[in-house]
Amino acid sequence: MKEETKSMLKRHFSATHIAYMALFTALAFVVTFLEFPIFPAADFLKLDFANVFFMIEGFIFGPVEAVVSIGIKELLCLTKSSSVGVGELANFLMSVSYIIFPSILYRFKKGKWWVTLSLIIACFFQVGVSLLVNRYINFPLYGKLYNLNVTEYFGRLWPFVVYFNLIKSVAVSLIVFLIYKPLSRLIRATAERFSKKPAEGKNSK
Repeated sequence: MKEETKSMLKRHFSATHIAYMALFTALAFVVTFLEFPIFPAADFLKLDFANVFFMIEGFIFGPVEAVVSIGIKELLCLTKSSSVGVGELANFLMSVSYIIFPSILYRFKKGKWWVTLSLIIACFFQVGVSLLVNRYINFPLYGKLYNLNVTEYFGRLWPFVVYFNLIKSVAVSLIVFLIYKPLSRLIRATAERFSKKPAEGKNSK
């Protein structure tokens, strides 16, 4: 059991994987500063493209690395949070719901058709989870902060939650679809080059 655990950790958290995880996490964190609202009536719903990096990471390395990176990014976001971690928890759940199915399916089924199908399913996952997260996490928080009736508040704004997450997930998916293949080739080629260096050095002695 210990050997299996060590093997799993070594597979998911090699030096190369950790380096790329740090890169994807940093890029996603920076992108969150470029978020912007698209509905004046629900200006707390802000669009950003951090999930592009997590989905690419999930395709290349797998769901474990992507989920860990999402968690680290949300911990970093705590430093600028005004929601005492509630917003970060909600974002973590929604991001995981978006990347989890495609990154798992890609381990078994590759190709543009499967990627397209998985991204479509991911969009529906995110919209569904966003409704639950907003109803039971985000809206209760806003209700307490601003003394609002949560049921009435959510009943008035839930269509914006659906539209927003549909727009966001579709936009992210389109970007991912366009860049994942060339980017994955570049990363894999770089990773292979790094992994060969120790072996080459050993053979040259």
